[in-house]
Amino acid sequence: MLKVLILLSLYMSLCATKIIDIANVVGVRDNQLIGYSLVVGLKKTGDGTTSKFTLQSISNMLKAMNIDMRPVDIKSKNVAAVVVTANLGAFSRQGDKFDITVSSIGDAKSLEGGTLLMTPLKGVDGKIYALGQGALSIGGKNMRGSGSESHPTAGVVYNGGVVEREIVHDLYHQEEITLSLKESSFANAIAIQNAINDAYSTQIAVALDPRTIRLKRPANRSMIEFLAEIQATDINYKPKSKIVINERTGTIVSGVNIEVKPIIITHGDITIKILSQDKLKNPDGSVKVDNDLVIGLNENELYTKKGTTTVANITRSLQKLGASPKDIISILEAMKSSGAIAADLEVI
Repeated sequence: MLKVLILLSLYMSLCATKIIDIANVVGVRDNQLIGYSLVVGLKKTGDGTTSKFTLQSISNMLKAMNIDMRPVDIKSKNVAAVVVTANLGAFSRQGDKFDITVSSIGDAKSLEGGTLLMTPLKGVDGKIYALGQGALSIGGKNMRGSGSESHPTAGVVYNGGVVEREIVHDLYHQEEITLSLKESSFANAIAIQNAINDAYSTQIAVALDPRTIRLKRPANRSMIEFLAEIQATDINYKPKSKIVINERTGTIVSGVNIEVKPIIITHGDITIKILSQDKLKNPDGSVKVDNDLVIGLNENELYTKKGTTTVANITRSLQKLGASPKDIISILEAMKSSGAIAADLEVI
């Protein structure tokens, strides 16, 4: 049976955080690259003769090496056609190396032990920004599925990409810059505006909307120095309440203080009555879950000695009642739909 993991890492109260953790500098971002190539050196686990594009690619590669070979005459199973993807980091310079991901697009059974041939990696504009090549690893953590086995038709070439063309972004000579909040919030946008203006004792920051703050560089700072100071500035930040559910693994991530309003829930043979504080009682046969929460087994009542009932309380108590991870997830989804939970619920 899958276990439910409650991570109490999110919270609703105001907390101090740095601007770099909640806002990005507009224009400073990664760029996605893509390419097509061949993986060679496979142990008869490559594409078969039904993958015509693979045979044509082998023929084209050999022709570039002055070897004339028709696709119909190629019978090798040691080669696989692949798509190569990567992220080119902001301010990457010529010669910088980065990881690339290789995925089979034919009927290869496995890419284990293969070597990626030189691959031009292009951006959305069709220009080549990097080259990729190297030995594949298919045992990395990013390639693993829900179990212990890895996906044999996808792999990573660590440091296999080399930057050939730089993406120029001139920050130094700019007079103004824009911050973009990772999550829209009027309160957080104003908090950033006020924190920056207070730090410099002048009106250099203006919140344009709940996600955008425009900054004007002070005369005695370079833009690089200015951004370094801005990103290290602390603000009073209120994170958005959220419950994240992974239905595949049975994992639930919720905030400590996400309140559950009074409600009656029936799911299968489980019936739960969540009472308001003024209607609490202590039924016979109650079971103590922790110092604050008690389950009344006679009526399946959940009540707390103090404070409010939270998602964390509910999840622990449902486990005590023998509910499966699937049952708990279904109950939380129904509670959200009914309005008993105000926090956002995200299913991944």
